[in-house]
Amino acid sequence: MKPFVASTTSMAICSLAFAACADADDTPGRNAYYVDNRPPLVVKPYTELPLGAVKPAGWLRHQLERMADGMTGHLDELYPEVLGPRNGWLGGDGDGWERGPYWIDGLLPLAYLIDDETLIAKTRPWVEWTLTHQAPDGYLGPVPFDEPPPAEPGLQKDRRRDWWPKMVMLKILMNYYAATGDPRVIDCLSGYFHYQLRELPKTPIDHWTFWGRFRGGDNLLAVLWLYNVTGDRKLLELAELIAAQTYPWTEEFSKPDGAHTQIKGLHCVNLAQGIKEPIVYYQLDIHPRHVEAVRKAFGDIRRFHGMPHGLYGGDEPLSGTDPVRGSEFCSAVEMMFSLEKMLAVTGDVFFADRLERVAFNVLPTQAADDCSGRQYYCLVNQVTCARRDAKAHFTDHGGTDLVYGVLTGYPCCTTNFHQGWPKFTQHLWMATADEGLAALVYAPSSVTAKVAGGGEVRFVETTDYPFDETVRFTCACGEPAEFGLHLRIPSWCKGAVIAINGRPHSQPAGGEIVVLDRRWSDGDEVELRLPMAITADRWHNDSVAVERGPLVYALRIGEDWRQVDRTDHYGSYRECYPTDSWNYGLPESSLEDLDEHFRVARNSGTPAENPWNLAGVPIRLETTGKRIAAWQVENKTAGPLPQSPVDLPDDVAAEPIVLVPFGATTLRIAEFPVVR
Repeated sequence: MKPFVASTTSMAICSLAFAACADADDTPGRNAYYVDNRPPLVVKPYTELPLGAVKPAGWLRHQLERMADGMTGHLDELYPEVLGPRNGWLGGDGDGWERGPYWIDGLLPLAYLIDDETLIAKTRPWVEWTLTHQAPDGYLGPVPFDEPPPAEPGLQKDRRRDWWPKMVMLKILMNYYAATGDPRVIDCLSGYFHYQLRELPKTPIDHWTFWGRFRGGDNLLAVLWLYNVTGDRKLLELAELIAAQTYPWTEEFSKPDGAHTQIKGLHCVNLAQGIKEPIVYYQLDIHPRHVEAVRKAFGDIRRFHGMPHGLYGGDEPLSGTDPVRGSEFCSAVEMMFSLEKMLAVTGDVFFADRLERVAFNVLPTQAADDCSGRQYYCLVNQVTCARRDAKAHFTDHGGTDLVYGVLTGYPCCTTNFHQGWPKFTQHLWMATADEGLAALVYAPSSVTAKVAGGGEVRFVETTDYPFDETVRFTCACGEPAEFGLHLRIPSWCKGAVIAINGRPHSQPAGGEIVVLDRRWSDGDEVELRLPMAITADRWHNDSVAVERGPLVYALRIGEDWRQVDRTDHYGSYRECYPTDSWNYGLPESSLEDLDEHFRVARNSGTPAENPWNLAGVPIRLETTGKRIAAWQVENKTAGPLPQSPVDLPDDVAAEPIVLVPFGATTLRIAEFPVVR
């Protein structure tokens, strides 16, 4: 079969494919131009645009370009023993599990977002092998060389039916179709899902490993997507079967306090992926209990495991609220993907707020500035990043979990972190059920899409958000068009201001989505101002985290980076040590009037290409702190967080300190003891 090559023509085919899908159902409230839910699925307020409709700009474009120049664009060269030509997803006799698909799941959207033909070419062999080597019975993926299929399928474990790694490839194929419209994807997925419909009753979703049971929501997501493309009602049977075999997230999240709500024992990444399953299934089983269960789960996570950056203590199993417990990098990117999908189904501002919290705090700090390495665990209070000789207080991988390398910690994050920024970019804009456009999370970007009446419009979003309060949208269209532009007002914003073409329009409250329904003309401009107040929230041991808008602020600590060359299987890596004091608490009196005691300061001049490091961060908070002499380093990290308030001797003087956005730090204190 001749390989399908992406081109301008293929993008046109893609548009026709999406339109053809919609032609099969013109139900009111469903978008006529893009893949949207068919009956009997719930009417979604928002739906994804084709890959490439949204383009990054400003600091976000530079971030994706650094990924292309770093690990994301070159991981096959840095990790050839797994991602080289022997990989099972390329037809070789090597690794055939999750790591190859993980990498392509991030590389493919990145390549199309920045129109990098070299990177597109790197993704093609993985997609082509999968599409052209499907078994006659519909099986998709490698057949392990070291384990022949059993003589009687279903009577013993057969690794052909390890359903989990295929779920990652399903995400890749959907995104590839969204970029190219290649019809082979539809045939391939149809064959595979009918294979699953036959096989899952005999070899259920947790047949080979328990990962499939916890992560079945990803499989369910793909099945419902294909149903929306083809209308094949057999896929609804499969969806019910997958939901029945997947971990009962709705039921477990719904249990009362003291039962399952502490969710102890759950794996951190399983939670990040599984938390969307009730809302994915809600599209088919339209009952509010599924959405309510997820909202309850976030409240319970905040109570028992929550951390200011938007995730939770999860250094493998969930580990509580202590700020020196880790948060795994895979959790960040999988939680972002889950939030993106839940936002589209529900239109709930809560999910958009949480998405920005994770994206703008955890995501930037766990990857090296040049994307040449990554950190396995991120700590809220992190005062060294060094290899440990003594066993850590969290699940430990040779003491390398906090250093920055390619293979340090555990290599799942080496291959999986790449999806974070590209998929965030894809979901900056979405189509709406009323055939308009929605900007529900904010970053510099542009979008080109069809709106009501079938015309094509373009919006350019110009902003330094999340460092700045103002977002501007400029419309470009050949002919005037009447449609709604949906804008989210974050819950943390108490006094947004909207102006259209320089004239005041409205002052909406926080926690809502405003629809600007009007006739749009070329050159129309919307200015959205989101005033960011300084706030303080209580966390572990009554400590305080300082926030402003979507950003958490952390103590600025000077960094001493050191290269460590090793030959064990963790490879070489970089460590980071502090050059400044870190053991500060915030005076109790300063929390009584935050605006008086915390001063917002900005760097002058053009914003740096990389605002996510100490050299380029464009904004800071200036305040005072007092050193807590008894709070010292233990096992190369901050010792136990003192219980607040901490009584200090009268002669301990307040000192000037600087707080910067969490995502721009490597070393930091973000949960401060309160002192008096």
